[in-house]
Amino acid sequence: MTEVANNAARNGVWGTDHPIGVAVLGMGTVGTEVVRILRDHADDICNRVGAPVVLRGVSVRDLGKDRGLPAELLTTDSEALVTRDDVDIVVELMGGIDPARALIKQALDAGKSVITANKALLADYTGELAAAAENSRADLYFEAAVAGAIPVMRPLIQSLSGDRVNRVVGIVNGTTNFILSAMAETGADYHDVLAEATRLGYAEADPTADVEGYDAAAKAAILASVAFHTRVTSADVYREGISKITAEDLETAAAVGCTVKLLAICERVVEGPEEGGKESVSVRVYPALIPRKHPLAAVNEAFNAVVVEAENAGRLMFYGQGAGGAPTASAVMGDLVMAARNKFFGGRAPGESVYAELPIAPIGDTPTRYHVNLQVADRTGVLEAVAGEFAKHGVSISTVRQEGHDEGARLVVVTHHAQESALADTVAALAELDSVTSVTSVLRLEGTEE
Repeated sequence: MTEVANNAARNGVWGTDHPIGVAVLGMGTVGTEVVRILRDHADDICNRVGAPVVLRGVSVRDLGKDRGLPAELLTTDSEALVTRDDVDIVVELMGGIDPARALIKQALDAGKSVITANKALLADYTGELAAAAENSRADLYFEAAVAGAIPVMRPLIQSLSGDRVNRVVGIVNGTTNFILSAMAETGADYHDVLAEATRLGYAEADPTADVEGYDAAAKAAILASVAFHTRVTSADVYREGISKITAEDLETAAAVGCTVKLLAICERVVEGPEEGGKESVSVRVYPALIPRKHPLAAVNEAFNAVVVEAENAGRLMFYGQGAGGAPTASAVMGDLVMAARNKFFGGRAPGESVYAELPIAPIGDTPTRYHVNLQVADRTGVLEAVAGEFAKHGVSISTVRQEGHDEGARLVVVTHHAQESALADTVAALAELDSVTSVTSVLRLEGTEE
């Protein structure tokens, strides 16, 4: 035993004669990397924790598959593994809701610490799992559930715990960012780039969770819950995906000095003084135009980035690999070392903080800006009719650009900030005008000072 461990043992509660046992549930891409790191870097991990951290077993679906591990470490009985007396920490990397939910709950009820990367589960059941952890004084860590290797959860939970976070906005899905980046760079359409992303392994055979925004919405719910001390579930998140984005949308964005990104946006919404300054939380995921000068505009390919805006710390940006076996395993191992240290020294991770209990703002009440692309008849009075609809619904226009075509004209209208409901009503009214051939696209505009 190292001197570090011997010194720690004199003050710790675990003791160097009691190795910390770890069970891993699932040996897919991330689980395989976690097991590798545990075995290849056992000495370093022991030095960092103060005691040996020992892999007790790995739960898999198929015992017949060669995984490069001794047979005695593999099991198909996840329940028996998490309840073993020599297991102190459970690492859940199975994914999905069931049986992961029941196994995590069982482990926490038994006082075992849990590390999970399961964003879908956490987005809807953090309250239940956090209560189980609190009741048994166990740890629940989930850094890897959002943005892979990027350390964003711990800064929100710990580093900024004395500050007031006002906004969190990020690119948190690598598949959609790869697709949009490739469309912007090559001018190819959505379906062609999606096919290429699938061939390269960036998109699943069924890409729905990614391209329709479900994955990003789950991550947004987790970020908002932590940032605003308010329990937010995936059902609270307004969601739109990227499947309707066209090459023309990317071309139009470039023409106005912007690009298109799928954003997860979590922010405090404060009503005016006349309403008493009441606060609510807006959580939404949708493709949006952002100016090329915005830091998120430079995040390309499958990378992720999260920008946090706090009252005193100002703007902080976290950037890196948002997915992949080794990057995500890095985040899991960070949590594992923290949980093992707590076992050894007798500490605890911060529990769930939902004291604020802020209401969730409906998407219709959320202030935003629109970038509206219209195909119109090329005749006198069209611009006046279009502007009249915006005015009728109380929406102020920032800029208008008109381009002539053989069979008509194209109007591109950018608004000032207005309530989402007013903007949506305006677009619906525009579609009914005789002079409007079609509303070609409607995108929100984020990241501006207006």
